[in-house]
Amino acid sequence: MSALFNFQSILLVILLLICTCAYVRALFPSLIDRNKTGFLGIFFMSARVGERLSPYVSLACLAMATAILIQ
Repeated sequence: MSALFNFQSILLVILLLICTCAYVRALFPSLIDRNKTGFLGIFFMSARVGERLSPYVSLACLAMATAILIQ
């Protein structure tokens, strides 16, 4: 089943996107910052969410990991 039809999988994909973009922006800020608009702006917005809401994102990652391990 693809991630589009499974709610848990789409949440996992979104969390991984947020965490990856925030990490890449910490290492290479110019790579993410040059595309602030358009389709590639999704990565910039994901990096912003990851930076500003990092405690909540980390708690969501821990909750998702626990849910996957229990399943």
